[in-house]
Amino acid sequence: MDKATSGWISGLLGVIIFSGSLPATRVAVMDFDPIFLTVARAAIAGVLALLLLAIFREKRPQTSDLLSLIIVAFGVVVGFPLLTALALQHVSSAHSIVFIGMLPLATALFGVLRGGERPRAAFWVFSCLGSALVAGFALFQGVAASSTGDLLMLAAILVCGLGYAEGAALSRKLGGWQVISWALVLSLPLMMLLTAFTWPASFAAVKEPAWIGLAYVSLFSMLIGFVFWYRGLALGGIAAVGQLQLLQPFFGLTLAATLLGEQVNSLMVLVTVAVVACVAGAKKYAS
Repeated sequence: MDKATSGWISGLLGVIIFSGSLPATRVAVMDFDPIFLTVARAAIAGVLALLLLAIFREKRPQTSDLLSLIIVAFGVVVGFPLLTALALQHVSSAHSIVFIGMLPLATALFGVLRGGERPRAAFWVFSCLGSALVAGFALFQGVAASSTGDLLMLAAILVCGLGYAEGAALSRKLGGWQVISWALVLSLPLMMLLTAFTWPASFAAVKEPAWIGLAYVSLFSMLIGFVFWYRGLALGGIAAVGQLQLLQPFFGLTLAATLLGEQVNSLMVLVTVAVVACVAGAKKYAS
């Protein structure tokens, strides 16, 4: 198996894992405060990351890597989880998932700015077409919108795209799981402090689904997913593999339908097929 194919497979596994993030967050914020959820998930993942780094005796990053790790931590450890948790107080899981369709374009743009990639013009055509299909699907569905929720989701997409591109570029040097682990560890002291500060007076009202949601976003969304995702971006290219995120809304909507009882219709299947074609086109012209 060549490096690019391995990267695409790893990237797809990461996308599948990330697809459960917004439904799990939606369930969790029903009982947890969004600020507490954000810092608690980062603290839990940070402790696990610290253990992994200690077990495998990984070398500390160089001083020159710290700025990139701070950007990763800002984008994917704090920024995206917090902004989406806040947004999900105003919009449904299905509505928020559709915004993920804009993430490949944001990732590709930051891949050019921060990763030094230069995709061909045809790549941008397929990337924009795929994003337009996802956005058009959302509009056709007529999902009730909240300007506050939408603005929060747009901000989340921007900081996440930055974190993805920065982490992928650094993964070429440190390794995929090492990047997210060091970013989590770098954030750990502050996250532990904020977790203690925002600790609820009681967990008596917290139901089992919320605990499961917290466990999922802490273990899978914050750590395991990034092991595959950053490896995929580093091996297959930030702009190219990033287009797999176009499939994330449809994986996420399927999960939302299964877990939250939201409807999945035939239009979703047709748009998914069209989006897959856009991903294939983007892959062909990514370099």
